[in-house]
Amino acid sequence: VICMDEHAKLLRADKWPSQPARPGHPATYDYAYVRCGTCTVWMFVEPLGPWRMAHATARRTAVDWARQVKALADHPRYRHAKRLILVCDHLNTHVYASFYRAFPRAEAERRARRVQRVFMPRHGSWLNMAEPELSVLTRQALSPRRPTQEAVPAQVTAWAEARHAAQKGIHWQFRTADARVRLKHLYPSIEI
Repeated sequence: VICMDEHAKLLRADKWPSQPARPGHPATYDYAYVRCGTCTVWMFVEPLGPWRMAHATARRTAVDWARQVKALADHPRYRHAKRLILVCDHLNTHVYASFYRAFPRAEAERRARRVQRVFMPRHGSWLNMAEPELSVLTRQALSPRRPTQEAVPAQVTAWAEARHAAQKGIHWQFRTADARVRLKHLYPSIEI
């Protein structure tokens, strides 16, 4: 079981350069910025094991999603798995047709048979374990301004490798009893 999510990262440059601290004066930093486009950060997390994979691409299209899922399926950890259960949210790109846009028919069919998608409930994306990992990634590696897209992929990959090497797991504290209270509209009620 692998949770996946993606996040748009705004690329920004400083409008005015910051001034370093000097004797008697603190460093100055202006909060004004210039937009320099966006990029997409992709996160794949195995919630039952301390493993994650993160990449950054220029955009988020159906073909990009299919290529990211292919990279996941071809990863040495999952290369021999018969089926990958991919937990994701309801987006127009998270469909099997994306494989057919990205790959020849035979490969697209093989990829579609191997990946089973499980969608999060609407307004329940916070249950997806990839969301907190994306939050940690954004705070730890992508918080400073990045004016160009070239700087993002290397930082994302380095962060994922360091977090994986440190064996950082996910301590999920949402229990079934909590789910029955918060998501009672999803659980059937039996009247006797």
